Amino acid sequence: MTSERSDESLQSELTLGGLLDWRAAFVVGLATAILGIIVAAVPETSLAVIAVLLGVLVIISGIYNVVEAFRGEEHGRVWRGIAGVVFIVAGLVLIRHLHLSLALIGLVIGLTWVVQGLAALIASFSGAATRMGTGWSIFFGVISLIAGIVVISAPIASITTLAVLMGIWFIVMGVMEMFGAFAFRHAVKDASRAGDVSVPGQRARDASADSAADSAASSRRFTG
Repeated sequence: MTSERSDESLQSELTLGGLLDWRAAFVVGLATAILGIIVAAVPETSLAVIAVLLGVLVIISGIYNVVEAFRGEEHGRVWRGIAGVVFIVAGLVLIRHLHLSLALIGLVIGLTWVVQGLAALIASFSGAATRMGTGWSIFFGVISLIAGIVVISAPIASITTLAVLMGIWFIVMGVMEMFGAFAFRHAVKDASRAGDVSVPGQRARDASADSAADSAASSRRFTG
């Protein structure tokens, strides 16, 4: 009796855990899709928020350096104080001039792609890449180099387009996450209905109980 109750409680716990996992996955997918819709619908506003957060982060870094200038060792206080003041001023400028922040973000992305493209081309022509991957390495290097040059030449317009593409990607990922959550919910419900939740030792106990019942019935026949 105790084992049956423990098996039933374990089965209910597993089913409840599956339902909770389904709800969590659905909420994550829904939040991702909503974020993607917002970013794709209003990329300029989304980028402005990112730029403001970047400026706030720079200001916090400057304040930290100023505080450490008063608390740190004496020979490094001056440089920490100067760096802190520079960071604070730079953060205020980034918040005050959002287009400058967006241009800075675009330039960083463009320079990163240019460096990646050059590294891929150098690796392919120097023989560092394998023979099967040389063509793909050259293709990736050329595409990355061209994309980096385009972003550097027009950073604000390019980063707006990238924000739209990122929003679309978030929407796709969120929808896929929600579909996966519904599929998981269906699987959990099917398992709970059919009793497919396997518990270690359950079959062995059922078999021993059946054999005991058969032996009891046969002994009654002989005594009768």
